[in-house]
Amino acid sequence: MTEFLVELFVSRVDGGGVAQRATRARNAAEALTQEGTPVTFLQSVFVPADETCFFLYQAASADAVREAARRAELSIERVSEAVAETKGAPR
Repeated sequence: MTEFLVELFVSRVDGGGVAQRATRARNAAEALTQEGTPVTFLQSVFVPADETCFFLYQAASADAVREAARRAELSIERVSEAVAETKGAPR
């Protein structure tokens, strides 16, 4: 499966809300998977100085990720295909 990076605006003062958004993102991905559209929420990264948050997903398509984000009620800026590395090796 392909990895996708979802970018969204999160105010510095709402940084605590990232965990709630991540929980909603994970739950929405699990629901889609149970319905037959495999989507996996992998992790989130919050950059307070830029007021930006990134969610990393695995899915067959960007549309599946967009649907997971819609169900999680995330106000996303964009979805981009990504290549993540773990300990020096691509996943």
